[in-house]
Amino acid sequence: MKKILHLLYQPYKWLVYIPFFGLSTIIFGAIAATLAFLINARVASYIGGAIWARLNIWMVPIFVTVSGRENIDIKQSYVVIANHQSAFDIFVLYGFLDIDFKWVMKQELRKLPGIGIGCEKVGHIFIDRSDHESAIKALRTAKEKIVNGTSIIFFPEGTRSSDGIIRDFKKGAFKMALDLDLPILPVTIIGTKEILPNKTLNLFPGKALMKIHEPISVKDYSDENINELIKKAREIMIKGISKEKN
Repeated sequence: MKKILHLLYQPYKWLVYIPFFGLSTIIFGAIAATLAFLINARVASYIGGAIWARLNIWMVPIFVTVSGRENIDIKQSYVVIANHQSAFDIFVLYGFLDIDFKWVMKQELRKLPGIGIGCEKVGHIFIDRSDHESAIKALRTAKEKIVNGTSIIFFPEGTRSSDGIIRDFKKGAFKMALDLDLPILPVTIIGTKEILPNKTLNLFPGKALMKIHEPISVKDYSDENINELIKKAREIMIKGISKEKN
C-alpha cells in the first residue's frame, strides 16, 4: 500500500511541490534581503525564513509536533545543537523553534539562488570547511551576533545520518558555548528521515517531532573536560530518540 501511495504522490511532488519550493525560495530570499536592509535582520529572518519554512512544510504536507518549548527563555541566547537526518530538519527548526538564531552553513550554500543572498543578509554564517583559518575567522565574527536572545545553531554531527543513528559530535559548537559562556540547548528531531531520506529525492508526507530538551549550563566545564560536556549533550539527544521508539 505504501508503495502505491508513493507512486500516487509523484505527480504532486514534481509538478507542484518542487516548483513551489524553487519559486518560494527565490521570493523569500529576496524578501529577506530587502527587509534586512529596510528594517533589521531579526524581522527579515522571521519573515524570509520562518514563514518560508512553514509554507514548505505545509505544502508537502508535514505535520510537526513540538515538545519542550517551556525550556526556552526567549531573552536568553543559546548554542543550539540538533541531530541531522534529513534536509527537512532545516525546515522544522526554522519554522517551529520560534527563536531568533543564526545558522552555521557550509560555504557552498552561498551560491544557491534565493537561499544564498537571503541567508547572507540576515547574518547567517558561511564557513569554508576546506580553509581552517577562514572558518575560524567566520566563527569569531559570528560571536558578535549571538547576544540579546539571538542564538546560533549547529548540527554537531557535521553531516546527515542516513540510518538515524546519532554520530559522534564535533567540538565546534561546544567550544563556542564555552567561549561565550552560553548554555547549550539540545534539540532532537524525529521523523524527517522517513519524509526525505538522506541523499534521495524520495519525498513523502509524514509527521515530525521536535523535542526541545532542558538547557545545559557550561559553568562546570572547560577545554579540559569538554569531552564530558559533549558526551552529556549527545546522551540527552539519543535518549530523546530512544523514548519515541519504546
